[in-house]
Amino acid sequence: MQTPPPTRSGGQKLCSRFLLKCGFIIIPWRCTKKCNHLMPRAAVPRFVQQKLYLFLQHCFGHWPLDASFRAVLEMWLSYLQPWRYAPEKQAQSSDSQPRCVSEKWAPFVQENLLMYTKLFVGFLNRALRTDLVSPKNALMVFRVAKVFAQPNLAEMIQKGEQLFLEPELVIPHRQHRLFTAPTFTSSFLSPWPPAVTDASFKVKSHVYSLEGQDCKYTPMFGPEIRTLVLRLAQLITQAKQTAKSISDQCVDSPASRSFLSWLGFCPVDANSSYTANDLDEMGQDSVRKTDEYLEKALEYLRQIFRLSEAQLTQLTLALGATQDENGKKQLPDCIVGEDGLILTPLGRYQIINGLRRFEIEYQGDSELQPIRSYEIASLVRALFWLSSAINRRFAGQMVALCSRHDFLGSFCRYHLTEPALANRHLLSPVGRRQVASQARGPRLSLRFLGNYQTLLSLLLAFFVASLFCVGPLPCALLLLLGYLLYAMAMTLLTERGKLHQP
Repeated sequence: MQTPPPTRSGGQKLCSRFLLKCGFIIIPWRCTKKCNHLMPRAAVPRFVQQKLYLFLQHCFGHWPLDASFRAVLEMWLSYLQPWRYAPEKQAQSSDSQPRCVSEKWAPFVQENLLMYTKLFVGFLNRALRTDLVSPKNALMVFRVAKVFAQPNLAEMIQKGEQLFLEPELVIPHRQHRLFTAPTFTSSFLSPWPPAVTDASFKVKSHVYSLEGQDCKYTPMFGPEIRTLVLRLAQLITQAKQTAKSISDQCVDSPASRSFLSWLGFCPVDANSSYTANDLDEMGQDSVRKTDEYLEKALEYLRQIFRLSEAQLTQLTLALGATQDENGKKQLPDCIVGEDGLILTPLGRYQIINGLRRFEIEYQGDSELQPIRSYEIASLVRALFWLSSAINRRFAGQMVALCSRHDFLGSFCRYHLTEPALANRHLLSPVGRRQVASQARGPRLSLRFLGNYQTLLSLLLAFFVASLFCVGPLPCALLLLLGYLLYAMAMTLLTERGKLHQP
């Protein structure tokens, strides 16, 4: 069993990437006239390939899912593109189109097949567990997709996989072709195996030397990896929708709204903010970059794996059919079991990265809720004791008033009763089955007076009234009169709404 490679610091990884570039540039240049032309191809596997492969494989499996993985990623991508550092590198075209990979690099791709395929699968598994709404993570997915989408590279990788998966026509892989004797048949004029067999031998030798003879190879363009790519495309589409909803939320929420909402004039959804990424500190430009990176990455994946437009459109429609106007009230991906909802791996990813969530709502007695941070604890307890005493003393009179069928009864029901638990919006089907529709009797609740927002609003009202020479008692009467008018209007609207319910 091989021991995992030692961890390296950021500076060491940058130095390693620099040495890789030097190896691709200096070795071929020094060996053009003085050395055999096969020396670079022999030097890279011997001194670089195996140790780098083990190190990258270890990093892909154990590195934290954050933006610091970029250094490891760039080291890997530098190794995958030796043509970028070749002396005969062509000038970049003016239309910024990617340059086609020359066929002369096909042997390099075939002899480094695992560096392209196995590590790409490792990156796919990382990307499926990464917060793609973050612009830095979206950039890494874009970089990998752009490299593998270079013209002719996917065909070279696919050709290398075909060479590895074809039946063996030579004697075992550990023995080099130069040291093997031809297979004798009835005639000495029997031909040697075709030239493609030699390339197949080199690919298999590379794979077996890194993974062992009993390795199980999963083709990069096979159905299993294609399924992972479709999942990644689905997550990219979800991340784009989430970034758009965050952008809309930032536009609709100016800076002044926070102060007004704290005063109680603008309701705030405490669960509506997205805190799983660094968009808040980067602003709208970051959202635009995220959408641009993900859009291009999706297009590159479509080119690499030849995904049809119909498949991508179907993914978009499947997400859009269940997405509400803000994209925040959609349940995570789950299945209904005997004991309730069971999250799928996709659902766990959505919850961890803040893409979706369950709307957690308090379903118990509203008077017995834990004291919130925006409430005065001692005042809440005193008000609860006072309201409990009033409810015990006047319970019969409250029931009689709420039983009336006139406007007074509707007015009392609006203030002294709360909606039944069965009528609340429950997202979980298990919750609907377990919660009993038990309606509590009418009662008075004074807990709202222990709220900082309510008290501050009253103080501001008295302060403004004092500026107009209105005393505390007249101000209180005006506030009471205003509330009575508001309550009467709400009572009429509530009763009219009940009449129109089926």
